[in-house]
Amino acid sequence: MLTFRRALVVAAVILTFFLLLRNSHNSQPAAIPKQNSPKPTGSYSENKAIQQTPPDDPPSPAKPPRPASTKWEGDDGGRVALVKRPLTQVPLGDMNAQPLRQQLAYSFPYDSEGKFPAYIWQTWKTTPSSGDFEEAFRPAEASWSELHPNFVHEVITDSVAVHLVRHFYASVPEVQEAYDALPAPVMKADFFRYLILLARGGIYSDIDTTALKSAVEWVPPEVPRSTYGLVIGIEADPDRPDWHEWYSRRIQFCQWTIQSKPGHPVLVDIVASITEETLRRKRAGELDKMHMKSIVEFTGPAVWTDAIFKFFNNPDYFDMSTSKGNITWKDFTGITQAKKVGDVVVLPITSFSPGVGQMNAGEDDDPMAFVKHAFEGTWKPESERHIGEQ
Repeated sequence: MLTFRRALVVAAVILTFFLLLRNSHNSQPAAIPKQNSPKPTGSYSENKAIQQTPPDDPPSPAKPPRPASTKWEGDDGGRVALVKRPLTQVPLGDMNAQPLRQQLAYSFPYDSEGKFPAYIWQTWKTTPSSGDFEEAFRPAEASWSELHPNFVHEVITDSVAVHLVRHFYASVPEVQEAYDALPAPVMKADFFRYLILLARGGIYSDIDTTALKSAVEWVPPEVPRSTYGLVIGIEADPDRPDWHEWYSRRIQFCQWTIQSKPGHPVLVDIVASITEETLRRKRAGELDKMHMKSIVEFTGPAVWTDAIFKFFNNPDYFDMSTSKGNITWKDFTGITQAKKVGDVVVLPITSFSPGVGQMNAGEDDDPMAFVKHAFEGTWKPESERHIGEQ
């Protein structure tokens, strides 16, 4: 006989089973996108070699400018749409024994068709509510809130960042150890932008950047948000024989402004790479011997650029059956409109570097100008700021 008490027990069992089933389904990481792309390079060193062509190698001619009304160059090479395939759920105990990249991908699953989170992340020594916050940064910081009224806008201090890293990466202790081991604030700031975007997604932008247009205007509305998960901009496209004396890569992607969905494979890879290299250098006693140029290669725009090209040429994410060769700097030099490769949108130099007066960058009022960077070099000692920022 089904009594009232027994009925409650049965109902509780059914509800528990339903919740476990739903959580099991939601906890499975999203599948890796598979798209068309050229032959892979296979390593960071090879990607770096692709960028560092001899100075006497003439660059490809720039593409002719398109009308201002045209903002989109479409997919490169006829990339196919993103697809999903189910992955087997791994018990937590077994996951801790997996390679670092697999741990990160499992902890922060990538939903390629999901929405871009409405977050804006910035970092600085103090928050805007503090009386110690530099007045020179207030207009720039406020511009992000003004143009994104429905976004959560946070300026994260160093003391808060360390707790966020411990919270988000509690299940990946190697990442925490690497973050704590980095000897310079600029290195922690570099690392943190990748960490927060991997875990939560949204927009990261340096404190000395000014938003010129809302992020909803960065990519044309006719391009479905479900077809891309990472938006980046070109920092440098130096068409000059001595480019290697000024920049680390022939095409260099900026990391002072990045928009991403959480869990993007590029972020998984760069977080894993920085973590592994940091811990290697820590054990070798080499972390305190680094100088500013090596920081650019270690956590800055050089390694970020390499991670992007590594992703473009990785068979784990793209179908190589129609490959015609590697994607290199030649595919981006001289572009004046947005270009989509797989699920990554690459914006021209004008978008995040307007008004620099070189490399064919447009001015602040250009239709493709979205973010203004002050190039203050805030991470450098006062005596070194603006040096080499050309």
